[in-house]
Amino acid sequence: MELVEPVLAGDRRALARLLTAVEGGAADLPQALAALYPHTGRAWVIGITGAPGTGKSSLVNALAKAFRERGRTIGIIAVDPTSPFSGGAILGDRIRMRDLAGDRGVFIRSMATRGSLGGLSRATRDAIRVLDAAGFEIIFVETVGSGQSEVDIVRTAQTTVVVEAPGLGDDVQAIKAGILEIADVLVVNKADRPGADHTVRALRAMLELGHPVSRGPLTAHHGRLMQAAPADDNDSQERLWLPPVIETVATESQGIDTLLQALEAHRQHLLQDGVQPSRERERIEIELLDRLQASLLARLLSRVPADVFATVIEQVQSRALDPQSAVATLLEAYDQVIKIHSERAAS
Repeated sequence: MELVEPVLAGDRRALARLLTAVEGGAADLPQALAALYPHTGRAWVIGITGAPGTGKSSLVNALAKAFRERGRTIGIIAVDPTSPFSGGAILGDRIRMRDLAGDRGVFIRSMATRGSLGGLSRATRDAIRVLDAAGFEIIFVETVGSGQSEVDIVRTAQTTVVVEAPGLGDDVQAIKAGILEIADVLVVNKADRPGADHTVRALRAMLELGHPVSRGPLTAHHGRLMQAAPADDNDSQERLWLPPVIETVATESQGIDTLLQALEAHRQHLLQDGVQPSRERERIEIELLDRLQASLLARLLSRVPADVFATVIEQVQSRALDPQSAVATLLEAYDQVIKIHSERAAS
């Protein structure tokens, strides 16, 4: 793909075109991503997640401005809900990030979820790598804010910021959603609202009681991320990190400097305590399992005849076949197709 060299040279138009190819799944995209991959691994990926209405976009806007004042280049991937009419991103996040418009050190890209669960688009990882190869030092990934599935951001980001706000629900909602387990930094945004102090106290109490300070390795169970039990190792450096709770008013840039200090502290924790290599290996393993699962499914669907698939659906609908037996039938049909192709190739 002719866009690789211009992207590496900092051509923003080429970068935008390549990100469009990433979202659209262009035929020659794998070759382009393979060429860019050796130039990746340098960016600091920060995930911003939380329930809708907590002010994630405003927080990203304030953080990006603060990092720019320190001379850092910023890439922003805002994963928006998919429009039911156009199939594209609604672009609401760009409205709140208008302060960054015109800054050559900032690149903002809205991406539609396109039906992907977990608050992230399937193309997000590839888009991150494109921005990384293009030389952006810090990449923010703001998720769509879809509740309990937000935990998937930890599979992508090196530092995960969970944003809460006062008055959005009961105090145990964060625990129920599994949010506290993934937070590296907790932010109580809109801290000028009534009830903010109570939210901060509740979160700190829940962290001290229930947060796995000794975070076990991330594991993939049936292709999904799970938290494994921590090893019984008293010398584990990861035991030392307890997520801080930071109060901010993003629209007024209040608390942003304190938040930056917390983010930098977590970054140093990853680098100095030797945590980063093991985390990266875990993320790669999980990504490979995800991609393998998607590729095998696509291969099966391309090989099993459409009429066979339709017949199996009808049998399940008529209760002549249960779903698990239907899967076994489809796998048998796939094995038969592979066997026939192998025999033809051998003859």
